[in-house]
Parts: sequence; C-alpha cells; structure tokens
Amino acid sequence: MSPNWLFRMSRWARNPPSPTRVKLVFGVIALAAVIWGLEWMGWWPDWATAERIPRKF
Repeated sequence: MSPNWLFRMSRWARNPPSPTRVKLVFGVIALAAVIWGLEWMGWWPDWATAERIPRKF
C-alpha cells in the first residue's frame, strides 16, 4: 500500500463524509447491483443493450 493511500485514509478518518453522501454512494451501488441482476436474469431489454461496432482496418 502506497503512502498516498495512508494519507487519504487518515484524512477521511479525521473528516468523514456526511450521511447524505454515504446514502448517495450506497444508492448508486444498489442501483448498479439491480441493473446487473436484471441483466444476469435475462430481464434487461434488448433496446437498452449496447452493441459493439466492428472495427474496420
């Protein structure tokens, strides 16, 4: 672990984020988990799936 991460953790321990920011982060993680679960179960609509365009050299 680099010293930069230790400095970041010590700064975060001294000045923790607000409860609103913590709720926002957990909300985004929950939304991503729901989308992943829908796609894994096969319930994600085809129109919302991005298709890769083949590269032409």
